[in-house]
Amino acid sequence: MKAKVTRGGNQAMHDLLPDGDDLRRAVKWISGNLQEDPDQPVQPLVQEAIFKFDLSPLDADFLIGFFSRRKEEP
Repeated sequence: MKAKVTRGGNQAMHDLLPDGDDLRRAVKWISGNLQEDPDQPVQPLVQEAIFKFDLSPLDADFLIGFFSRRKEEP
């Protein structure tokens, strides 16, 4: 369970961080792969990470949304 942070701006940042260790490792793994080869498609990496890190459906949804939004940013 996520600890509550009560200091203004820190709460918003804390809410953006994924809760589970497996989910954090998946985000880090995908990000590392994208740093090595920024031109590779993101969604196959996301799908591989979901299975590699045995993510729950909720965590998988978070991961898909997180990297979909990332792709849309300029």
